[in-house]
Amino acid sequence: MMTRAYVLINTEVGRAAEVAEGVRTLPGVCLADVVSGPYDVILTIEGSSPSDIGKVVLNKIHGMPGLKATTTLIALT
Repeated sequence: MMTRAYVLINTEVGRAAEVAEGVRTLPGVCLADVVSGPYDVILTIEGSSPSDIGKVVLNKIHGMPGLKATTTLIALT
């Protein structure tokens, strides 16, 4: 059974499209949209477990140029 999560991303001003393009290439990322509102990019990611998703967020997404902060929401159903 796959685990799905939504990652809400805040970027530096003017870098949302660049960050979205970068995360789209990561393993498990199904969708990455630039959005309006309090977040700049929202992505949908799937993995075999919450731990696998956490590894992508911590090891691949954090530290990307232009990224300021993330909030990860694990889907419960």
